[in-house]
Amino acid sequence: MPSQYIYLHGFASSPNSAKARDISDRFTQIHTKLKIPDLNAGDFSQLTITRQLNQVAAEFNNDSTPVTLIGSSLGGLTAAHLGQQNLQVQRLVLLAPAFGFLSHWLPKLGDEEVQRWRQERYIMVYHYGEERLIPLSYDFVIDAAQYQEKLLQRPISTLILHGKKDEVIPIEASRDFARSRPWVELVELDSDHALGNVMEEIWQAIHLFCQLP
Repeated sequence: MPSQYIYLHGFASSPNSAKARDISDRFTQIHTKLKIPDLNAGDFSQLTITRQLNQVAAEFNNDSTPVTLIGSSLGGLTAAHLGQQNLQVQRLVLLAPAFGFLSHWLPKLGDEEVQRWRQERYIMVYHYGEERLIPLSYDFVIDAAQYQEKLLQRPISTLILHGKKDEVIPIEASRDFARSRPWVELVELDSDHALGNVMEEIWQAIHLFCQLP
């Protein structure tokens, strides 16, 4: 049975990101449909992981078509939780998934900044898709805290591709995740969080793993 393929872009990104465009072009070349929903949903300020989960699940075909999710960074984390919640998801490809996202991101902001965010409710975040600063609600943090990796126990066929020089989400996050889950295959690449220099390797791995035409 053919799979439905959906790509989930990262935090403060868009369907127009370099990775999304690259993978979309390659799917077009093999005449296979790839959906890329805009997870900003026209309102980045009110973004939550829960909203992303609901938005992507609404994209699933109503029949029992198996779904393959390809997720980048926060999109990878979202894909993993969708796979846990939804039996229609049969396969996951996670590109530098944002496991432990808050534990990596909040310390970089610093305690004072996080405290101010909590009090004032909004913080200005640079949005790469829009190329400007946009306020993000503190609800994002409150919501994200419930999505812990320890909840991800469904043995779902999973391929993780992660750069060894990742400066945003350290490779250890994916190593730790894969170590206790024998159904996860981790491929370590000589790259950073953007993975821009290894797109050909990534495509070959996706092509093989998903048994694409």
